[in-house]
Amino acid sequence: MPAARPARDQALEPLDTRALETLIGYDVRRASLVLTDVFAKRMAPLGVGPVAFTLLLLIAANPGITGSQLCTLLDLRSSNLVGLVKQLTDRALVERRPHPRDVRALSLQLTDEGHRFTQKAYEVALAAGVEGTHGLSPDERATLARLLRKVYRT
Repeated sequence: MPAARPARDQALEPLDTRALETLIGYDVRRASLVLTDVFAKRMAPLGVGPVAFTLLLLIAANPGITGSQLCTLLDLRSSNLVGLVKQLTDRALVERRPHPRDVRALSLQLTDEGHRFTQKAYEVALAAGVEGTHGLSPDERATLARLLRKVYRT
């Protein structure tokens, strides 16, 4: 009778994941892990994470957006948002201003430096997306993005 292989050797053998790969959630999660890793590595020199980057893009596209609007859109707790906005204001990327139509609210605006930084970060994020999907053609990448939007917008 052959001797059992040590556990160390078994860890080196590929595992059968065929059943998992029939589940769309598994595939999406595994792809997300790859993309998140590439994004984090590319953005590390800029010192910005995915949520802060998302905030910068939303503020850039929606000058005057409020914290409440951001919390609703991103399903964030206001306490988490406050810390993120503080980090961005401390870096002079975002500034809080009185809201023009709601005296109880503050609006968020990018500073001039915030605009420059966000543009650079956006270019890095685009490159990270291409790197993370290097096995796809540009048409396949566009199709994947369109299909994913179809999933989360329904």
